[in-house]
Amino acid sequence: MTSSHATPHQAAESPKTGRGSGIALLVICSCQLMVVLDITIVNIALPHIQSSLGFSTENLSWVINAYTLTFGGLLLLGGRLGDILGRRRVFMFGVGLFVFASLLGGLSQESWQLLAARSLQGVGGAIASPTALSLITTTFREGPARNRAFGVFAAVSAGGSAIGLLAGGVLVEWLDWRWIFFVNIPIGLLIVLATPRYIRESERHPGHFDLIGALTATAGMVCLVYGFIRASEEGWSDVLTLAAFAAAVVLLALFVAVESRSRQPITPLWMFRDRNRAGTYGMMLSLAAAMFGMFFFLTLFVQNILNFSPLKAGLAFLPVSAIIAIGAGIASQLLPKWGPKPFMVTGAVLAAVGLGWLTQTDVHSSYLGSLLGPILVFGLGMGLQFVSLTLMAVSGVQPKEAGAASGILNTTQQVGGSLGLSILVTVFGTASRNEATDQVPKFLADATPAQLAEFRRTGELPGQWGDQVLASGVSQAFIAAAAFAVVAALIALIVIQVRPSDLERLRGDGAMPGAGTPDGEPAAETAGAAASQPDPAERPPGSDAREGRPPER
Repeated sequence: MTSSHATPHQAAESPKTGRGSGIALLVICSCQLMVVLDITIVNIALPHIQSSLGFSTENLSWVINAYTLTFGGLLLLGGRLGDILGRRRVFMFGVGLFVFASLLGGLSQESWQLLAARSLQGVGGAIASPTALSLITTTFREGPARNRAFGVFAAVSAGGSAIGLLAGGVLVEWLDWRWIFFVNIPIGLLIVLATPRYIRESERHPGHFDLIGALTATAGMVCLVYGFIRASEEGWSDVLTLAAFAAAVVLLALFVAVESRSRQPITPLWMFRDRNRAGTYGMMLSLAAAMFGMFFFLTLFVQNILNFSPLKAGLAFLPVSAIIAIGAGIASQLLPKWGPKPFMVTGAVLAAVGLGWLTQTDVHSSYLGSLLGPILVFGLGMGLQFVSLTLMAVSGVQPKEAGAASGILNTTQQVGGSLGLSILVTVFGTASRNEATDQVPKFLADATPAQLAEFRRTGELPGQWGDQVLASGVSQAFIAAAAFAVVAALIALIVIQVRPSDLERLRGDGAMPGAGTPDGEPAAETAGAAASQPDPAERPPGSDAREGRPPER
């Protein structure tokens, strides 16, 4: 166990105050906005990317998944890198790599080049994002100051999805789809230049990198997502579909085995023994699946059925960004009084209601009459969620483990989004094929010669028949998305239990791990450790190694 005496390195982690802390938060949140925004900014440009680089409709989702899979799969390793090498330098490296990959993405001439660039972007984001969240935990004192910082960070993380759709619409309509990547270059360079000036370097903790754990987790998730997407194209009995699922099971089982035996794993399995933290991770997994699906399918719906331009499509999602920010602000102010559980339950229920409402969309739906109401309800629910989930996941975690805790939280969001989107694409594909079977006879009876020629060339139903197929698939996908939100609500209701010590930490009462003492010196790293670890009486002697946590010394 580390000494409780302050060292020069530990002094670097003492909380900042005043103007400097405000600018530091701006730098950190700018990075998070850039990374999160890039997940959805591509959505608006998907039709243009498809026609420019020759993607098939089925493979188009890989433009999203190539990023989110490497991002989610390597986030845990990214958090460990910051703990061992120093969070500021790792943060700068991750942002720099993200900028370089964005340049390659904008210059891509072939589909494989874009997918490679998107994967590299995911690596850069995986290094920068968990480090950014860790920097908040070591920059702001636990209590009201950190609550406000997390409120801003959570609003940026949640609202970045909708902001990305708006920014994507502006760039695609006024410039070109390639600028959705080029825009990251000046922003990232400014972050890299400002970081050394306003953010202190953190303490470097001894350790090693769990490369096997990171690779098996990432490869396992890639196989799992590929299996679902392959099933939507070729069916569940396809040989490659079954092989992908089998490989995913083997790789993910190997990942758990490696982590349970590693002395310094990227995923400390002991963290899941806290029911609140485990429940929080499960909720984030389910809610991210619902959120990714909502943005992906509504983007297709408004552009292909409502015939919105890219800019109009982006503007259509702007109310979501505003309502998410409002919900996050409400939650951050009321959490110390009411605790997180009411916001978790209410937020998940609202998300489920909004998605259930969206299942009523069809070819006759309009934006104001059919879409705006449900997306506002969904956005408010997500805004209430993100602050609560973020605080519950990292509350009480010692500074040396902040990278791992934040990495797991971010991983569940990205992996949940990727896995959920692949499942929803499978539901969408099955429903679309069934609807197409019904529409083809109607099309053949009423189509003009020009429409018949287009159908023979592309194999896709044009006009009103194609719109009906798309609308039917989207409606069925929203049923599955609503089910994900219902699962999150059940977890919040049954699993989450708010204890008096949790409320004390939210109010800033008592000694907090990583918080500064009145004279500015860091408190002992062990203060408050009982709130973030299992009761020692519940663990048999020597169980630290078995649970993936190094023995204390």
